[in-house]
Amino acid sequence: MTLLDHLSEGPASAPPLLLGPSLGTSYALWDAVAPELSAGHRVIRWDLPGHGGSAADLVAPGATVGDLAGLVLELADALGVERFAYAGVSLGGAVGLHLAVHSPERVSSLAVVCSSAHFNGAKPWRERAAQVRAEGLARLADGADERWFTPGFTVPRLVRDHREADPAAYAACCDALAAFDLRGRLGDITAPTLLIAGREDPATPPAHLREIADAVPGATLTEIPGASHLAPAERPEAVLTALRAHLGGDARRGMAVRREVLGDAHVDRAQAGQSPFTARFQDFISRYAWGEIWTDPTLSRRERSMITLTALVAHGHYDELAMHVRAARRNGLTPDEIGAVLLQTAVYCGVPAANSAFAAAQRVLAEEDGTAG
Repeated sequence: MTLLDHLSEGPASAPPLLLGPSLGTSYALWDAVAPELSAGHRVIRWDLPGHGGSAADLVAPGATVGDLAGLVLELADALGVERFAYAGVSLGGAVGLHLAVHSPERVSSLAVVCSSAHFNGAKPWRERAAQVRAEGLARLADGADERWFTPGFTVPRLVRDHREADPAAYAACCDALAAFDLRGRLGDITAPTLLIAGREDPATPPAHLREIADAVPGATLTEIPGASHLAPAERPEAVLTALRAHLGGDARRGMAVRREVLGDAHVDRAQAGQSPFTARFQDFISRYAWGEIWTDPTLSRRERSMITLTALVAHGHYDELAMHVRAARRNGLTPDEIGAVLLQTAVYCGVPAANSAFAAAQRVLAEEDGTAG
């Protein structure tokens, strides 16, 4: 079976995130965004048929968005990905909408970027398909900057991808856009949904994204100033910020894990002591340490507690050590196991460090359950 060409980034054990491209581009569209997202996700970027490295014969005249969505599911199945977050631009966004409606059990969250539930009717896409079949893509690619970016901005790699795409496959993708209209099914979408609009986008103006946001229960809409149709390439920082806030809610998820491990009393004290000066640092802790590292399923919380205790002893952070002895108890470590970890530190971090660590841990254990280890 021939699969869509794709690029995987990030830990194999991290939550999967599929990224879909716009018509005429390759997965290079996500070059400025995907590496950052891969810190907390298994990012899988894919190419449309006849675009980038994907075979042109994966699609035929009269293709539908459903056909493209089927190819994405075949790719996910081949990679062992059962359920995934999804973000897509333009045609890639339409694929995401189709998946969310027709395969809701596969889509954990959805982000639709510079796209639409319809693309201004069938006529312009049929005309474009006929033009490309008759004369190729050179003339159309000459106008790519005007359709894709604000004046004065370009990404030569993407324009080259447009020029080098297979005309027959490109035309078949135009057929898919011509036949696409999901407005009557938007209310069926149950996945948490984010819409991202480029405020300067002439192809799918913000009104198209607003239409989806109004119809999908609980959806949110972000408009990005200074962005045209390929917002991930033109305004990657803004797109990245919106996606990070949406995908899995790292800060919210991190805060929940932080409370589970450290306890409500500690987190409440930290939050109460937060000031404008420390707010970004508190967000960093919740989003990165607790929302990405502590939620990575590669290691259990018990294992993470043991590693954390050792690191804190090695650096002499005994106040933090006391806090994480309490956390280790919540994560299932017994006093004997905590003692064994600290004994290990005596060998590799030094006896004086372990001596201070045992004293701090003994105080905590005595407070917690009367056990001095």
